Amino acid sequence: MKNEVQIKGKFHYRLIGWKYSNWLRLLLFLLLALIFYMSLYAKLVPQVYDIQLGATSEKTIYAPRQIENAVATEQAKEDAAKRVQPVYRVVNLKNDALIDAIYDKLLQINVDEDVKFDDKVSIYRRVIPQLITDLENQSVKTLRTSGQYNDSLLEQIQQGLAEQQYQLPEEIYFKLPRLTKEDLAAMLPVTKDIVSKLMNDQILDAQTARAKVAELVNTSNLTKNTTRELVTEIVRSVITPNKFFDQKGTDDAKGQARENAKPVYINKNDVLVNVGDKITEEIYARLDKLELLKDKANHLPQLGLAILASLFSFVIYMFVRQSSLPIAYNNSQFVMLILIFLINIAGMKIISLGQNLDYPFIGYLAPTALGSILIAILLDASMAFISSVLFALMASIIFNTEHVLLFDFRYGLVSLVICFSAVFTIQRASQRATILKAGLMISFFSMLTITSMMLLEDHFSQKEAIMSLSFAAAGGLLTVVFVIGLLPFFEVAFGILSPLKLVELSNPNHPLLRKLLTETPGTYHHSVMVGNLSEAAAESIGADGLLCRVGSYYHDIGKTKRPSYFIENQTNIENPHDRIDPNLSKSIIIAHPRDGVEMLKDFKMPKPIRDIAEQHHGTTLLHYFYHKAVKHAEDEGSEKTFREEDFRYPGPKAQSKEAAIVGIADSVEAAVRSLRNPTLEQIDSMVHKIIKSRLDDGQFNECDLTLKELDTIAKTLNETLLGIFHSRIEYPSELTAKKTGA
Repeated sequence: MKNEVQIKGKFHYRLIGWKYSNWLRLLLFLLLALIFYMSLYAKLVPQVYDIQLGATSEKTIYAPRQIENAVATEQAKEDAAKRVQPVYRVVNLKNDALIDAIYDKLLQINVDEDVKFDDKVSIYRRVIPQLITDLENQSVKTLRTSGQYNDSLLEQIQQGLAEQQYQLPEEIYFKLPRLTKEDLAAMLPVTKDIVSKLMNDQILDAQTARAKVAELVNTSNLTKNTTRELVTEIVRSVITPNKFFDQKGTDDAKGQARENAKPVYINKNDVLVNVGDKITEEIYARLDKLELLKDKANHLPQLGLAILASLFSFVIYMFVRQSSLPIAYNNSQFVMLILIFLINIAGMKIISLGQNLDYPFIGYLAPTALGSILIAILLDASMAFISSVLFALMASIIFNTEHVLLFDFRYGLVSLVICFSAVFTIQRASQRATILKAGLMISFFSMLTITSMMLLEDHFSQKEAIMSLSFAAAGGLLTVVFVIGLLPFFEVAFGILSPLKLVELSNPNHPLLRKLLTETPGTYHHSVMVGNLSEAAAESIGADGLLCRVGSYYHDIGKTKRPSYFIENQTNIENPHDRIDPNLSKSIIIAHPRDGVEMLKDFKMPKPIRDIAEQHHGTTLLHYFYHKAVKHAEDEGSEKTFREEDFRYPGPKAQSKEAAIVGIADSVEAAVRSLRNPTLEQIDSMVHKIIKSRLDDGQFNECDLTLKELDTIAKTLNETLLGIFHSRIEYPSELTAKKTGA
């Protein structure tokens, strides 16, 4: 059993030892530099190949990033142009006007009895074709005047009309003079109706439409064969093509198709050259464009990157070294910092995988401010600001696609702005909703910064602007999601009690606090008062005031198991300790820290809260019950069978400043409350007496409180108690006045 205890002790020492090992700390800084180096290697150190034109490749070469395949893109444009169908235009040639002109001429000549039959035939043979030609020319002239048609199309229209003009049979000219006025009146509406029906369709070949005329005429209301025959021929002569090939429109459509054809890319990690392939001029030019050609290996970029990564790590080292934060000596917190850096960099690298020519601004989507927010909440705001600068520099490298300079200032500037705005928003966070507010601030300032750059550069397209601003807006929301998801992990894994978690635990609706209020209202009021005192005292020496306040709320939760045995809950009831043995009273009283810890464990409360509940009494002596037991033994005349140690709390002593401060405030509040009309002198004397008693008793031996800090705590407690009991304090001048009056 003894060996087992020794083994556990050694193991515990080793676990504690690694947290404060200087050698391990050195390794952690080297690990951080390695993370910087590896994350930036692909961007800053190009892989090069010693390849000659016309030689055979000795290895398979992959594309390090996306690049346009110029030959394939040109072929895709040509294919797209070939797929374009010929463009045709449909025009209105006013065929109704031609019908009216023909029938007006027929009516005019046929009713004129002075004109001989042969002359009428001659007139029709000459006039009707001329009417058709003139009306067609007039239509083309009207189209030209409208300005809606190009010259090439107008030539196509004129040529099509001329080539497909219908020639009336010779015998028709001999039948037209015989038409009476009534015949013409019956023929006109039929002619217009049939022409309207046929010309409503798109006619490329007039002959096809003319073949339908006879059938339509036969279904009309014309009864005479002659009128049917003549209407058929007149309609055929009036029918013209109305759909014409547009060469310019076709060329424009092909040009548009070429422009709309998507470029063909060689994607990242696609094979550029296979083993054994001959290096052609095209391949050589492609490798040259990707900066993969070098006459000889160049290791200067690797050296430069190593120096840069070391500088980044050195910045963190110098800040941590000069900091008064626990991270300055606690390797556990430094491991957490490295993990946050790793997660943040991994997030940027993952987003950068989707960065290509189609989505060049996807870098604005990266949750760059994620690390800054986590560091501000879990560690310190000043550390978050330093880290934000490094995150911004890394973002400007990781998302750099121009390759003109090592850094793309756009992503660096946006990242710096959103990281700083996030830290400013979150550093005084008091609830989880503040994280959402930080996300909205990230989106707003990201969009604002991008807008300023677009206005300054003045060459962003509408598509680029919308894409950039959309990614920026989504980036803030994505950051919030990751922060809310990762924060509980860090709190549990590293035992971090963040301000947000503490504020949640201080909610009066927490089941334990509701239990404390309803079952032990006196203890609840006492706990609130202790919280006020301890928070003020802790903040006066730079300790965690919020932890002291919340720890105070729960420090006496164990009293809810036997509330009536504690004096603050004995309202209008007899003190049960008056009737029981002092040893039993002692057992009940000293059990409340242990009971409280068990209850806090059941509710999975964080360890710092449990530690305060367990350590706030340390190993102090229950003076009242000890002296009562001594007096009881003397009264009975029996020999004392107990020791002073039997009437002490089991401890442990306070292991932190916060636990010690809560213990002091607990004793001070109870002692001052026991005074009826406390004066300034009484309060000051009571506070110093309690602190000195604990100091002499060795209760502060295991925490790092200094005598100067104890003096500061005493002064702060006096000032705070003055504010609480001001209405009951008799000032020295008042006491003098009373004596004088007496």
